[in-house]
Amino acid sequence: MAHGHVAYGMRASYGLAYVTADTVAAWERGLASPTSAELTALAATLWCSPGELMGAARTLREHRIARGLAPEDVARGAGVEIQAYLRMEETDTWRGNERQSAALAKVLALSVPDFVTVTGRAEQLAELLRSAVGTRWQGYVRPVSKLLPLEKRHVEDVLRQMHEDYQARMARTLSWGGGAGSDASGEAGRDYLERVLEHFWALVRGGRG
Repeated sequence: MAHGHVAYGMRASYGLAYVTADTVAAWERGLASPTSAELTALAATLWCSPGELMGAARTLREHRIARGLAPEDVARGAGVEIQAYLRMEETDTWRGNERQSAALAKVLALSVPDFVTVTGRAEQLAELLRSAVGTRWQGYVRPVSKLLPLEKRHVEDVLRQMHEDYQARMARTLSWGGGAGSDASGEAGRDYLERVLEHFWALVRGGRG
């Protein structure tokens, strides 16, 4: 469909009288972004879902739109006031409690990594994991569990495995005499810590870090 045909369909079927061929072209080229209502109308005009037009959803708003849900639906499902939810979506900052967070993950069908990204907890989680692998991991089970919709026992298993993996990597390359072995040990440790979230998600899914 040409830009003009898409614009006509949105005007005729959805009452968006201001949408022109230039508007559609700007969306296509990434020069402008459609609102939630415009994206829904655009998807319907093109006979596809909003999620297909968006690609990989990253923000709270994008996940909601990809699911074809209204803000009221998500707010009600998560157990938060609509105005509070709209503020969180606008600022891209989730402030719900543990129960509300679990409900949000359910209503938006979020994977655990998507949940962490949407709620803005990725860096906080990474810092906790870096500390856990280098010290006593048991002390980090509770704070990590509070960030994620995962069973505590699963978090315990993953942190234990990460701690063992990290310590094993350090031990394999450690040279008591110093020199190149110590440098290799430091490099192995830095690489693991930089990719700590990748290792965590791999183990959460049941793979190896």
